[in-house]
Amino acid sequence: MHSETHLAQHHLRAAHLRAEADAHRLAAQAKRPYAIRTRLGWTLVEVGLRLASPRPAFAH
Repeated sequence: MHSETHLAQHHLRAAHLRAEADAHRLAAQAKRPYAIRTRLGWTLVEVGLRLASPRPAFAH
């Protein structure tokens, strides 16, 4: 193969890798709200369990 052909293949492969990296970054950013949802969900579960647990009776 000629050196210009190798260079063209290199540029094509580099562009492909950059596109994959961009897609990976976008996918990673899209997953971040789920972490907030998960924390909020477990917080609501904890609050619900505290509300549902029996409270000690006050002595008069």
